[in-house]
Amino acid sequence: MGLSTGIVGLPNVGKSTIFNALTAAGALAANYPFATIEPNTGVVAVPDPRLKEIEKIIKTEKLVPAYIEIKDIAGLVAGASQGEGLGNKFLGHIRETDAILHVVRCFSDGDVVHVSGSVDPIRDIEIINLELALADLESAERQLEKNKRSAASSKDPDAAQRAELLAPIVEALQAGKWARTVMGGYDANMLRISRSFGLITTKPVLYVANVDEANPTGEGNPYVAQVRAHAATEGSEMVVISGAIEAEISALESEEEKLDFLSSLGLDESGLSKLTHAAYKLLALQSYFTAGPKEIRAWMIPVGAKAPQAAGVIHTDFEKGFIRAEVYTLDDLKTYKVESAIRAAGKLRSEGKEYVVRDGDIMHFLFNV
Repeated sequence: MGLSTGIVGLPNVGKSTIFNALTAAGALAANYPFATIEPNTGVVAVPDPRLKEIEKIIKTEKLVPAYIEIKDIAGLVAGASQGEGLGNKFLGHIRETDAILHVVRCFSDGDVVHVSGSVDPIRDIEIINLELALADLESAERQLEKNKRSAASSKDPDAAQRAELLAPIVEALQAGKWARTVMGGYDANMLRISRSFGLITTKPVLYVANVDEANPTGEGNPYVAQVRAHAATEGSEMVVISGAIEAEISALESEEEKLDFLSSLGLDESGLSKLTHAAYKLLALQSYFTAGPKEIRAWMIPVGAKAPQAAGVIHTDFEKGFIRAEVYTLDDLKTYKVESAIRAAGKLRSEGKEYVVRDGDIMHFLFNV
């Protein structure tokens, strides 16, 4: 499975600077609104030191990490849902993503214009959240009426359930709230149906507090504290990133240089690492590995996925014809060095269709189609 995220925020909050740093895709960053006029898309490798640990023992031609796709959406302004600024031209790109990265300006800089004239993270968050709710409202109302008609005519046996789920969503959106505020008690099937409506506000949000270079951790920054408190009220995740620092890190060539630079700032990991880990947590994702002489690869799967589902991420035929999975751990590999020794020690497990894959499993799949 792939993970697609969309970066949103007001103009000049640092979206494109962070996007450039994370993806090295060279999106235009400029000190004026709407510097991004097309959705720039980049692919970010998920940092995972376990790949290198496996490679120390299993020699291979290449390492392939899991990836996250990031789309940089043009800066939204108040009234965007009604056509202000660049209007809702770009909102459709957000609908295609799995999660939203909401960049919030948490630094003061007189040289960087703020579209609203001052720095106020909560006001900025509320502007974006309201515009996205309003953008969803028209679609939700239209779908509700359509499903009501279908339910009345009995042409679609599932229409009544969809209408039942859409009604409270429409009420929430009319009040300027997000669709997911009414989805807290939904079971898996209700969530699946609700997400099929294609509404932006059903998606989880990761708030990205963009801070200045002088205080990259955000400790003592009152703007960061406001964003953290707001995220907690929503049950959302939050990370603190200095876009300026990430830009400097992305310009360094070697991993050693990057680590030395981070250490000089008193940081133990980059913003990229923090962001990807938070995105994994937000969407309840984990990784397992396949390892061989051609490649060692990390595969992204949902937490709780069973072995056939994990196999299907490699190829649908693996899931359809799943027979069993052979599984061992990185600790097993470090202890016994080779798979034959792992097998001889009884540590290589044969798991069937009901096996729930664990984060960090090293797996081989047997299948027949």
